[in-house]
Amino acid sequence: MTTRCARFIVGAIFVAAGGAWIHAQEPDVEGANAVLPWAYVLNDAAPENGATPDPDEVVTVPGSSVSMPRSAININNGPPDWHPEGHPPMPEVVARGGGDGVVACGYCHLPNGQGKPENAGVAGQPYEYIVQQMSDWRNGLRKTGEPRMGPPSFMERIGLAATDAEARVAAEYFASMDFKPWIRVVETDMVPETRFSGWIHKVIDGGGMEPIGTRVVETPEDLHRTELRDDASSFIAYVPTGAVERGEHLVTTGGNGRTEICSTCHGPELRGLGPVPALAGRSPSYIARQLYDLQTGMRNGAWSDLMDATVADLTVEDIVNIAAYTASIEP
Repeated sequence: MTTRCARFIVGAIFVAAGGAWIHAQEPDVEGANAVLPWAYVLNDAAPENGATPDPDEVVTVPGSSVSMPRSAININNGPPDWHPEGHPPMPEVVARGGGDGVVACGYCHLPNGQGKPENAGVAGQPYEYIVQQMSDWRNGLRKTGEPRMGPPSFMERIGLAATDAEARVAAEYFASMDFKPWIRVVETDMVPETRFSGWIHKVIDGGGMEPIGTRVVETPEDLHRTELRDDASSFIAYVPTGAVERGEHLVTTGGNGRTEICSTCHGPELRGLGPVPALAGRSPSYIARQLYDLQTGMRNGAWSDLMDATVADLTVEDIVNIAAYTASIEP
């Protein structure tokens, strides 16, 4: 166990997962899903209800003149480009991928780089930061706290395989675009019932409501459009009542010594500073995973030591509150 992992004492912390309260285990026993199951999503084993979509169905999305058979939406084909006017021309590695199993960056992160809860929104992040993270993946310095979660593990494999040249081309492309408002944060005590599928929370049709507990429930505004990988369809994040204010206290004051003031490195509006990444308006699920991976030493790259004091004493509730607040800020 790393020093940072040893400092993370989950003890009597209980977290909510699907309405049932479970005891959070030490992260090296069951993986990060045991501590943050709502952020490190593992797909439910039960099959989804409903008929299997027809692969030959011609599909469209609002605001686009593009149409294609559903079967064309496949990672091997690169990202479906529903809104080509919404981003610069995609370079080869973003549109079609590179060598040695490097799939198209735009398929997971979307052509406009806005990303989804199971991965990262990379649009507008500093070029130097993206290049450094790819170097960290390549050198085994950045890993995921939950190897069973498909997308982060997939990114780990891609990071190991991508060349420095491919990383720089992708970084230049994504850094050139502004990150747009993408997450609608809603404070609540009760949330729609969801199931885990496609590595995200999906609201159950006809389901009821359940207590939110100490977690974030991030789900598509329009599941149909998200499943078609529409890069103009955004997300809603349900967070506990009062989480944004509690998170603001931690982020802007350090919480009376509990953590560090985030704007010192991430800029006064948390929109990034030099090679330091932006936090404002980013996926709370992603932010939570990064805080936990930094705390447990899974992220141990060139600049990770700067986060040691920030994450050392954070509890699960702190992570929820910080992620809720940063997601609520205009990017």
